[in-house]
Amino acid sequence: MAGLAEGSSQWAIPWPCLHEFISIVTRAHVFDPPSTLSETLVQVEFWLESRSIIILAEADDYWGHLKQILLATRTTGAKVHDARIASICLQHGVREFWTADRDFSRFPELKTFNPLVR
Repeated sequence: MAGLAEGSSQWAIPWPCLHEFISIVTRAHVFDPPSTLSETLVQVEFWLESRSIIILAEADDYWGHLKQILLATRTTGAKVHDARIASICLQHGVREFWTADRDFSRFPELKTFNPLVR
């Protein structure tokens, strides 16, 4: 991601992804040792300082998008968080969503790319 943050091409992160990043990398049962909160916040600030970043959030017609995705994919429970991210991305016209989370395949309208797999 350093290449994106330091490059001139526009790229975007939905707010919920930043929240999830902070949540995951600071969990002791996920990483040994986990990142400290200070380290994590420095990383997020590095991304936010990028001149080419766009931060994606819910827009006025968000509820309609989310509702449609939930119904079409029959998404419930913990996967609603993923539907929220997919909805925000689709609402903003995201062409490709980078993720290692295979759960996003349930949203076929959102093209995904796993940057960890060649």
